[in-house]
Amino acid sequence: MGSNTSKGVEVAQAAASEPVVATGGASGAATAAKPKCKACCACPETKRARDQCMVERGEENCTALIEAHKQCMRDAGFNI
Repeated sequence: MGSNTSKGVEVAQAAASEPVVATGGASGAATAAKPKCKACCACPETKRARDQCMVERGEENCTALIEAHKQCMRDAGFNI
């Protein structure tokens, strides 16, 4: 079981370190990028790692994975 959790952490860290692509536009911050997919389908790697951690260790012990998933969702265009 330990290897699955460490794999999830590696996936979350990799997802968190992916470069953010800025969208060009005259208003910049006023124009938010629309998500390319539904929230349920976005960031499956970080979602899986987050969910597995919360089941095995409890929500209070998985804050890094939870935050990594939130950042992945933001990078995908969701307002989290």
